[in-house]
Amino acid sequence: MDSKVSNGASPQDERTTSLLVFSFLQSCPHSRCRQELEMLGHKLPVCAAHDDELQTDGNWCSHFRGEGATETDSDTQEEVVRDIARQLAQIGDRMECSICPGLVAGLAAQFSNTSLSEEDRRRCLAAALQQLTRLYPADVDREKTLLLLTLLVAKKVADHSPAVLQDVFHTTVTFINQNLLAYVRNLVQNEMD
Repeated sequence: MDSKVSNGASPQDERTTSLLVFSFLQSCPHSRCRQELEMLGHKLPVCAAHDDELQTDGNWCSHFRGEGATETDSDTQEEVVRDIARQLAQIGDRMECSICPGLVAGLAAQFSNTSLSEEDRRRCLAAALQQLTRLYPADVDREKTLLLLTLLVAKKVADHSPAVLQDVFHTTVTFINQNLLAYVRNLVQNEMD
């Protein structure tokens, strides 16, 4: 049995989630971490060749194209993901006041702690999100609320401590892929239809 743990996300899912988180962060006005965000953008995989190829630096490079899909389909899906991120950022602007500065400062300190593993950071993020989701009524779409809060917390922690943007970004992508992957897939697919 393979001891390697998988979060169930394919390279395409990873790329979609990374693009969603990155585009959300880019869509937020008045961000204090613009320079770090620009540097992160240069590190994200962008390809012009084959689907889901492993690059020499160990990163996966993938397109959105499925079997029989064309480059135009890939471009369309990428634009759909960017549009979703912009819409979520607009909704998030209205929800942002529900995130208290103390929670943000605490998470920023935890992300700054270099002795914490990726899994420890993910647990800290999950605990903070659990606190925040209690503030919203049960009849509100739980997955959408959780996705929005996840993205908002990432933005606020990165704004509070720009130096931790990369850790916040990767932890957020991992958290979404582990907890909201089916929701993100459906969100993109529904927009594509």
